[in-house]
Amino acid sequence: MKAALFSRHGGPEVLQYSNFPTPEPKPGEVLIRLKAAALNRLDEWVRVGWPGIKLDYPHIPGADGAGVVEAVGAGVTRFVAGDRAVIDGTLSDGVCEFCQRGEDNVCVKGGVLGENARGTYAEYIALPERNLLRLPDGVSFEMAAAASLVFLTAWHSLITRGGLKADETVLIVGAGGGVNTAAIQIAKHIGCAVFVVGSGEGKLARAKELGADVLIDRSNEDWGKKIFQLTEKRGVDAVVDNVGGATMMTSLRAARRGGRVLTVGNTSGPKFEFDNRYMFGKHISLIGSTMGNRADFETVMALVFAGKLHAPIDSTFPLSEARAAHEKMGRGEFFGKIVLIP
Repeated sequence: MKAALFSRHGGPEVLQYSNFPTPEPKPGEVLIRLKAAALNRLDEWVRVGWPGIKLDYPHIPGADGAGVVEAVGAGVTRFVAGDRAVIDGTLSDGVCEFCQRGEDNVCVKGGVLGENARGTYAEYIALPERNLLRLPDGVSFEMAAAASLVFLTAWHSLITRGGLKADETVLIVGAGGGVNTAAIQIAKHIGCAVFVVGSGEGKLARAKELGADVLIDRSNEDWGKKIFQLTEKRGVDAVVDNVGGATMMTSLRAARRGGRVLTVGNTSGPKFEFDNRYMFGKHISLIGSTMGNRADFETVMALVFAGKLHAPIDSTFPLSEARAAHEKMGRGEFFGKIVLIP
């Protein structure tokens, strides 16, 4: 099969479009012929690398994907050849104490597809059947792949971990990324008032189309002060901050007393300092999470399948042009998701 892979860390130039052995499904596994795969910031971080990361080279990135069942291994009962399926990129062993409680995203041997195992930038992938969900005929492979990781991640963060409720106020820091575009829709879907901080009229206009109620352009406004004014000095119930170091202190200020700050990422860097007095003095909860559990995936993807949520697709590239797709992601010149077509 063909795959986009790399054998050393570096910039987009390390990605090579090359031959790689087609996997065989083991007992309990399903072989998927991929029809679409989508990019995430995680793919960039894995490609660049960090101290302690261990990859089995050559490494194939990619956590998102959807396609058609090509073959099934022994013991598979839920799928047959020809079925359409979307991939849940949360890896788990299915047997540890957390998996037994339905918390497979914190499995002791778990991880994320494309980071802890070879991923979806390929023509085929073999995965345990628990990592697959049947895809209805009316939903495109591109939409399913674009939605799978970001809506799972946003749903688990906002609803399962964050306990977001109708009529609360939510501030989302950043307008154009995949998780944030999902968070806007989820918060609006359950009945929240949604504030969005973004850069530039174009991305903010797109955020409004997704349901944002209040738009703040960080390029010409002090967004922390603006939130203070708009909420009559109260602050918002919840802040979604996946930027990290560059914005976390302002997010803590923007949260109301007893509010919470939700985070699933750190696009501005993994390490930062903040004034702890804002956290304990305002009774703020800082809540982190990664991916989501199987129940979250089934719940949020059902909303996608029903057309109640959708992943904005910025652009598509042939799998052979994965390097160009990464270059575009690195420049930040996108809104929503970039999708690869094998």
